[in-house]
Parts: sequence; C-alpha cells; structure tokens
Amino acid sequence: MMERIIKVNGIELATEAFGVPEDSAILLIHGGGHSLLNWDEELVQRLVAAGRYVIRYDSRDAGRSTGSPAGAPAHDLRDLVADAASLIEVLGLDRAHVVGMSQGAAVAQLLALDHADVVASLTLASSTPGSPGHQQDDLPEMSAELQALFAAEPPEPDWSDRDAVIAYLVEAERPFAARTRPFDEDAVRQLAGRVVDRTVDIAAQLTNPFLLDAGEPWRHRLGQIKAPTLVLHGTEDPFVPFGHGRALAAEIPGARLIAMEQTGHEVFPRDQWDIVIPAILDLTARR
Repeated sequence: MMERIIKVNGIELATEAFGVPEDSAILLIHGGGHSLLNWDEELVQRLVAAGRYVIRYDSRDAGRSTGSPAGAPAHDLRDLVADAASLIEVLGLDRAHVVGMSQGAAVAQLLALDHADVVASLTLASSTPGSPGHQQDDLPEMSAELQALFAAEPPEPDWSDRDAVIAYLVEAERPFAARTRPFDEDAVRQLAGRVVDRTVDIAAQLTNPFLLDAGEPWRHRLGQIKAPTLVLHGTEDPFVPFGHGRALAAEIPGARLIAMEQTGHEVFPRDQWDIVIPAILDLTARR
C-alpha cells in the first residue's frame, strides 16, 4: 500500500493504492460523511489477492483531501465526478472498475454517463436511480425513524473533543444499520477513532457532503450506461429502501441486482463478503 497526495482540478486528493498497477484497477468511491478508511482494508486485500489493483481515496472535505469550511462547500456533485475522472487519468489508468457507495454511487453513475471512456464496469451499492436529493415519488420513502431523526437532528458535538466526536460518529451510524443483525458498536467505535485521528477537518467531513448541489436529475439517462453494472443493496436499508436498488437495476441495461440480506445503509458488512467479493471479482475479471 502506498499513500499519495494527488493534484487534480486545482485540489489535492489523498489516495491509497494496493496491489500491482498492471492488474485490473478498481476505484472505490466512498459515501457522504465517510473517508477512504470506510473501505475495510481486509476487504481491499482480498480483492488484491485475487489479482486486482485497488485504489481508495478521500473525496473533497474528507480525510486528508482538500476541504472547504464546514457548512460552506465550494464545490458541487459534478466536481466530485470530475475529480474521479481526473484521478483515473493522473494514475495512468486506461479505465477503472468503479465501485461507489451511497453518494459515491451517485458519483459513479454520472462518471459512467459523462466519462464513459474511463469506466470499465460499475458496482453501485446502497444507491438510487439518480441522487437522493431528487424527488422520486414512485420509490419508497426512508423509514419513519430516519424521517423523525432528520426532523430533529441531535446537536453537533464540540469538534475539538475527540471522545465526543467519536461518540457522535457511532450514534450517527447506528440508525442506518440493519435491525435484524446486532450493531457492532466496538468495531464502529474503533473505526471512528481512526477516522477522527486522520481527518483534517472532521466537522467539514460530516457536514459538507450533505449540502452539495446535485444538479439536474439524471434518472432518465441511466438507460445510456454501457458499462457492465452490478447493483448491491441491503434488504433493510432505511435510508434508500430496497425498492431503490431494484429500480436502479431496472434502469441500467443488463444490470445485475444482488440483495444483501440483514444489511442496512452500510458499507458491505463482513457477513456479506462471501457474496459481495466474488460478485465484484466476476464483474471485474478481464474478458
């Protein structure tokens, strides 16, 4: 593994690359409020062991990448798309197999539409046709519990208090987890500590991604995607319920849908790896 700060589009992105550059490249794009650390390194190493070159990176405002003041992002969703396209080019990759989760999956959809030449395949996890910021009346609403939470969000912590921020991160993840599987608080807390210690501006990371302008809706364009596509979606996702994943797979020609049982709006729980990893490896194999 090698961490690099890479300059693209006038900003800097912190990246980590694993494996051999000559192998098929997989670019991981994390969700809003997350950083590259949310892609479990053991999962990454399993992909590498199967002959993949895996890159994970911090999007703007996340981790060690360029950020804006908390509450005032200086970019929009399309800038994140341009960043991903430029990153693939700067890394010297012809194309990459793109794996996106939640907001990262929205970025991946637009990447496949507007920069199709750099996308070898798409894996879209915990996503919706287009962006969560667009009204889609034919799709199920988020759970009543999450609606109530967003209507009365808990107060922000003292961002200078490490313990308070870690506790805040743990409680921020809890409502998005599946209800039929125990919430692994210890693992979430350990990851939260690593995230806090590594992040330049944790307030910006947890605030700005949710203020981005998503731009014009693009659901009607999804039929233009040519890249082979895999849709992974939790059956207990309270934020974008499973019907969103089903609809997304239906919109993209030839897309394959895999239901992740006992999974909420979460990054590939460990008990799903035996399903998720082979599916990604099959999609990203050289043809």
